[in-house]
Amino acid sequence: MMPRSVLSRCARLRQQVPLESAQSTKHGVHRGMSSVTIPPPACMLRPLEAPFRYLFGPGPSNVPPRVLAAGGRPIIGHMHSEMFGIMNDIKKGIQYAFQTSNNMTLAMSGSGHTAMECALFNIVEPGESVLVAINGIWGERVAEISERMGAKVHTLVKTPGGHFTNAEIEQALAKHKPVLFFLTHGESSAGLVHPVDGVGDICHKYNCLLLVDSVASLGAAPLLMDQQNIDILYTGSQKALNAPPGTAPISFSERACHKMFNRKAKPVSYLLDMTHLSNYWGNDGKPERTYHHTGPVSGFFALRESLAILAETVGAICVYFLLKDLRLPSVTTIAIPEGYNWKELLAYIMKHHRIEFTGGLGPSVGMLLRIGLMGYNCNKANAAMALAALEDALKQCRMSKA
Repeated sequence: MMPRSVLSRCARLRQQVPLESAQSTKHGVHRGMSSVTIPPPACMLRPLEAPFRYLFGPGPSNVPPRVLAAGGRPIIGHMHSEMFGIMNDIKKGIQYAFQTSNNMTLAMSGSGHTAMECALFNIVEPGESVLVAINGIWGERVAEISERMGAKVHTLVKTPGGHFTNAEIEQALAKHKPVLFFLTHGESSAGLVHPVDGVGDICHKYNCLLLVDSVASLGAAPLLMDQQNIDILYTGSQKALNAPPGTAPISFSERACHKMFNRKAKPVSYLLDMTHLSNYWGNDGKPERTYHHTGPVSGFFALRESLAILAETVGAICVYFLLKDLRLPSVTTIAIPEGYNWKELLAYIMKHHRIEFTGGLGPSVGMLLRIGLMGYNCNKANAAMALAALEDALKQCRMSKA
């Protein structure tokens, strides 16, 4: 092995030597000289800098050291047998977190939005009827995606923070006869956790599948996939699950799988096609897994560790099961006091306290502030810190005009 000093000198020489380009001629190969014309950007010659922030918004949340360490473990191949073993662990962890025995359970390589599109792309075909409950931004997104796919989209609409009664849902199901009904369990743009009991039974009565978004609520509010007859459930890694952004657990019931694997046409997305993903995750009963895409190995390491922490700390989660109102435990929404500029409040808190709060999202923009204390961040000390920062901002920014 060459000494480190020799390797360093060789590296410096390579940087100084112009690039060569080989050109074939009738007399042989002539090596012409060329050099890079675009210099290396100055920013890439500096070390990476990322400030520490208290992430007390609606997500992502601060990641515990144990999960960070798991994500920093040496990379292994995404098709190695050891990786498949870790993926199997993840599947079992998701089944526990979702409280489901569904075989078709996996983690998407992407954010919660990826899981949302995966569900829609695989279940809904062009021309089919879809019913979407809209009481914040996520219902709006699902409606738009469904329209882009060519579905016949029908909506139930409430102002941000409003919720739908089972009677309202049943009336709309009877009228529109959709193949899929979408409901957001944790509407982070409004701070609402929506009741789910009975909705699955009503959907099945009308031969409709129930799709539930739990990105902001899973691990913070009670949700029992099998008991509540939810057909497709998905979440994201970066909120109460406390892993870095980039993976998204999802599960499909037998009813959903029957619809999904008996389509007339293939899904519009190859990457999100569950025919391939079910094999990649070992869910299709075939003896071998074949290459589909390169999964986020480090992201899966971190997700597996976060699911392990969830399995170990179920007692702490049960505290939230006692909540009886519709406030989302993971994201608290506060009406913007009259006379304040909400952007100035947020900027002041970030500058002077290194704390991230956020404003509204989608239809709730300009209406409220959102404070999230979930997973690793959910403790009394952080709650006191958040309140103190908000109090300070209200004192210092009180002369601002909205």
